[in-house]
Amino acid sequence: MLSRVRSAVAHLVSSGGTPPPRPKSPDLTNATSALPTAPLEVPKSPSARAGSGSTAPPKTAEARASFSRPTFLQLSPGGLRRADDHAGRAVQSPPDTGRRLPWSTGYAEVINAGKSRHNEDQACCEVVYVEGRRSVSGVPREPSRGQGLCFYYWGLFDGHAGGGAAEMASRLLHCHIREQLKDLVEILQDPSPPPLCLPSTPGDPGSSDPSHLVGPQSCWSSQKEVTHESLVVGAIENAFHVMDEQMAQERRGHQVEGGCCALVVVYLLGKVYVANAGDSRAIIVRNGEIIPMSREFTPETERQRLQLLGFLKPELLGGEFTHLEFPRRVQPKELGQRMLYRDQTMTGWAYKKIELEDLRFPLVCGEGKKARVMATIGVTRGLGDHNLKVCSSTLPIKPFLSCFPEVRVYDLTQYEHCPDDVLVLGTDGLWDVTSDCEVAATVDRVLSGYEPNDPNRYTALAQALVLGARGAPRDRGWRLPNNKLGSGDDISVFIIPLGGPGSYS
Repeated sequence: MLSRVRSAVAHLVSSGGTPPPRPKSPDLTNATSALPTAPLEVPKSPSARAGSGSTAPPKTAEARASFSRPTFLQLSPGGLRRADDHAGRAVQSPPDTGRRLPWSTGYAEVINAGKSRHNEDQACCEVVYVEGRRSVSGVPREPSRGQGLCFYYWGLFDGHAGGGAAEMASRLLHCHIREQLKDLVEILQDPSPPPLCLPSTPGDPGSSDPSHLVGPQSCWSSQKEVTHESLVVGAIENAFHVMDEQMAQERRGHQVEGGCCALVVVYLLGKVYVANAGDSRAIIVRNGEIIPMSREFTPETERQRLQLLGFLKPELLGGEFTHLEFPRRVQPKELGQRMLYRDQTMTGWAYKKIELEDLRFPLVCGEGKKARVMATIGVTRGLGDHNLKVCSSTLPIKPFLSCFPEVRVYDLTQYEHCPDDVLVLGTDGLWDVTSDCEVAATVDRVLSGYEPNDPNRYTALAQALVLGARGAPRDRGWRLPNNKLGSGDDISVFIIPLGGPGSYS
């Protein structure tokens, strides 16, 4: 088995990939989606959406998820066919019918150039109302819409090994965030510090007096500071975990195959929370300045975390992998020699004597876009992937993959924004061929050509970014103006304005 893995990864690392087949000339008149044929869908509850279609045959359920596109695109059957055309790669955006996305958000997407059968990206844009579950005093509150909270929500989900996980996350993750926020409604509306404990209700576990379990308090006299902001961050983190657990429970009955990177933005009470699990990216372009709002989680950026887990739990390596990293594969003839290496504690390099176990395949191999965990997957955080195994092996990879996002916070109230200040969200199909500086230049060029109050300006910007990363069809695939290869991946982009038509109240 190990020899097969070595052979497969050697091919992966050494090959540069074949160029996509020559596409047809793009139809520029079909660059955007068709006119709507159905109203915007009202999101259902998690239980209602998760249960639908559960009795369908596995292949039917998988195919339905693969062909689905975001409901806000309102694609007709003809528009859906154009969106699924690898040769034309028409750019899709919401129709210009006056029913715009919340917050004047711009959106555009395009399918890959043959990398996968269907577009495995998914997107969601919602305004979500949260009704408080109970008051801080422990007495259930009377239902009243005036006592709840609203949050704006944007999500990009980059699927891999199938579109099932991305499609499921796009339908349900914002519902899980809403559930996590229900206990916080009154707390977030109260300017005083959050309570250390919430009172239990009769019948709750642990509601009896546990005072006999409490030890001396002399060394615990101070209380840690907890902010409202950290409560929202914790709610988002927990929602990701619950979403991942739901995928684990339903991966068989509902054919939730594969996994997805997740990039989510929540606007609540004057602050923007950007949660990223995977290799998608978010940046703010403000008055020409670039503010990173995420970082990519790859085998290279999370090498030490992966190595530490392999060191602490060697059984996860199955006797086939080593948690150590070497500059290249160790050869049997090098046994007994000293070679450069690094482990989970090191950022630099040192020499060690090569032993027999060092001949095992490295846990993290390759570099750049070709870096892989256990010779299989190129991202280290995301949702799903519960069935993922090492090639030709029963070794699971999920223990090395984290579902928890990194959450960064941006306070909109601390800066006076103009209509040209935007938050750009993009899947890796955009960032593989476009730098932050190039995106910022496109933001300036496109928005300067529109009036500040023109609601079409942000969709036009999203389209320009997608078209710029996709490139144009030429003899040897899709090419950029400098003749370099354009992105052959699915590309999805949200443009969220931070000033102008957006309302922060």
